[in-house]
Amino acid sequence: MEKPAKIKLLVVDDDPALRELLADYLNRQGYDTLLAPDATDLEARITRFAPALLVLDRMLPGGDGAEACRRLRDRGEDLPIILLTARDETVDRIIGLESGADDYLGKPFDPRELLARIEAVLRRKSGPSALVKDGPVSFGPFLFDSQTRTLRKDGEVVRLTGGEFNLLEALLRNAGKPLSRERLLALARDDEAGDRNDRAIDIAILRLRRVIEDDPKQPRWIQTVWGIGYRFAPLGQPDDGAAG
Repeated sequence: MEKPAKIKLLVVDDDPALRELLADYLNRQGYDTLLAPDATDLEARITRFAPALLVLDRMLPGGDGAEACRRLRDRGEDLPIILLTARDETVDRIIGLESGADDYLGKPFDPRELLARIEAVLRRKSGPSALVKDGPVSFGPFLFDSQTRTLRKDGEVVRLTGGEFNLLEALLRNAGKPLSRERLLALARDDEAGDRNDRAIDIAILRLRRVIEDDPKQPRWIQTVWGIGYRFAPLGQPDDGAAG
């Protein structure tokens, strides 16, 4: 089975240690992360590598990240941009958003928070995946509807918590792709649920399997990918590296 192409990210920051840390972390989450130390020839890099999202530092040697963002917007570039700013500097954040950035994140930050911001911006920009964008989705006896936030089995509503529904939606939107627990945590964030962790994802997966699988111990739909996390199998068939 041909593997889906990785989503490309471009990270522009003058701190080499931070660049390498983010590249290592984001690559482990399934991204293809490209790095640059400054905004020189930024337009050329974007044209050449065609990233899906740009992470851009506000303060760069020989240039201003916000100004670079503004130039991109002025020339009609709609590439999603997350601006890294100085923590608690309200002016920096205002300037960043006014320059056309889609989101901002104050330094220092946890890479997991950046991942969550990246996932959120990509969701807003790209919209639903092919599996869920055209309305309700059927699989087996189930009907999933993201608009009404309902899951039905043979016409009867299945009760799910907000976090469990978000997790199932994340799996459906990325059907066929192995997703790490950390990435699922970012995709399925439930603001009303408070802090969540890898164990919470495992418990939610177990509950979903009890709902949608004929045999939760031998799952047809939500499969474990050893060493990575989980995947939703559109056809309910195992893939290389997948197991129950």
